[in-house]
Amino acid sequence: MDISTLGRGERGIVTGDAPRQIPVLTVNQWLPGWNKIDFDPEEHRAKPAEFFYLFSLPARELRSLSGIVRRVAKDAAPRTDDLGIQRQHDPERSEEITRFVEYGYPWSTLSDAKRASAEFNDLRKPGWLPTAIVLNVLVKGDERNGTKIADADLVTVVDVGGSPRLQLPYKAWAANWAPTALPPFEVIDGQHRLWAFEGASQLENFELPVVAFVGLDISWQAYLFWTINIKPKRINSSLAFDLYPLLRNEDWLDRAEGHPIYRQTRAQELTEILWSYPESAWYDRINMLGERQNRWVSQSAWINSLTATFVRSWDGRSGSTGGLFGGRSKKQGEVLGWSRAQQAAFLIFAWNALKSNVRESLAEWAVALRNPAKQGEEKPARPEELKATDDLAFYGPFSLICTDQGVRGFLQVVNDLCYQRASLLKLNRWIPDERSAPNPIGVVEASLKSLAGEEFAAFVTDIGKALATFDWRTSATPGLEEGLRRAKLVFRGSGGYKELRTQLLEHLATVQGDVGDTAKRLIGKS
Repeated sequence: MDISTLGRGERGIVTGDAPRQIPVLTVNQWLPGWNKIDFDPEEHRAKPAEFFYLFSLPARELRSLSGIVRRVAKDAAPRTDDLGIQRQHDPERSEEITRFVEYGYPWSTLSDAKRASAEFNDLRKPGWLPTAIVLNVLVKGDERNGTKIADADLVTVVDVGGSPRLQLPYKAWAANWAPTALPPFEVIDGQHRLWAFEGASQLENFELPVVAFVGLDISWQAYLFWTINIKPKRINSSLAFDLYPLLRNEDWLDRAEGHPIYRQTRAQELTEILWSYPESAWYDRINMLGERQNRWVSQSAWINSLTATFVRSWDGRSGSTGGLFGGRSKKQGEVLGWSRAQQAAFLIFAWNALKSNVRESLAEWAVALRNPAKQGEEKPARPEELKATDDLAFYGPFSLICTDQGVRGFLQVVNDLCYQRASLLKLNRWIPDERSAPNPIGVVEASLKSLAGEEFAAFVTDIGKALATFDWRTSATPGLEEGLRRAKLVFRGSGGYKELRTQLLEHLATVQGDVGDTAKRLIGKS
């Protein structure tokens, strides 16, 4: 039996007296043509081992050995260092699997009262879980978020009399066993099945089948997740980007689909939520159909602005910041794994912060937009599409905020400031409980409530407060002094995007505190 290469040069072969060992089957799935594939460690696609392994373990033991790489904040990290490979976990789904294992379907879907009643005992069935957990075995020297796996926690394949065995990091497993730092197994597919056995002592002897790769680079892990879950059309692609954020920046996926699939799909979804969520500043105020008579910024313009800001690649071009909702960092292999609902809630919160502060503003520009009549003329009729309660300083026809340039400018500076301070704001620690909401809008609502209690909410609110003091009048505003009108003409056309971002940052740089300090650093990088 040839087990000469376990992954990235790690043999892990020992003989003699050893801790707990279990038999494994070696599966050889490697074709000669695969050696021509462009393997690149710099892209987290190092050449994998030419085989993987099959075995089974008691589920609770397997759970203790397994982990999802979570984001760990580093207070001194400049921006990307704290954002790890986060996978979204739905506790409610795991709880249903726990019930399913006990007595199968449909008993697992019954209410607590019905399950407690003997009337439905005839619905009990075996709760088999024959589908394998797919995982990666970390090898010596592997590192996640700056932490290396401890030698004492390594799981290796050993040769015993010519047969491979999996050697575990203990002589006998105990319920209180825990790794020193990183768990030796990384779950690629099957996390909800594993989490179902968390603390489930009544299921102690229940075993799960396992497919184990050894030393598999993280981009290949994302690729495996896609081929297992998406290619057979088991779940939709948008959900996949939430479940496995590493997929957001896979170039092979973009090329196969013919366009940046995550960026385009996610930007469109976020635009629709901003338009359809009742408490959004842009509720029913986005031109979704591209109607000429509809003056609101079009859906396509919103999508373009989001893909140019929040949903662009995490690794920004030289001299620029990346996108907060973008794909993983090629240098760090990290990603801010917020779900679609979290991303939408963040955008809604930021826009609402600007809207509420503009409403309270008595600055000259805001007062002028609320009273747009030229000197000596009657006040023009209020635009028909506006409600009586709508603030003309925010929604009015002469407010830069509700133009393509204004939308892009606001999204740019909010993204750039939060991206710059991502680690210090501890954005990675926001993990709301999304299981109780029965529909997408309900999940956004739950995320909004959760966001309001996060430390970074104050920073986003301060951005909105500071930007409310910027002069948001367009060059077409009635009664605008000629010099100011000419100065505002620079915001027109495609060149206006860059100019507005520059002026917004310069304005924010005059503010005291974290917002001002961050804006100054961004200006220095421009």
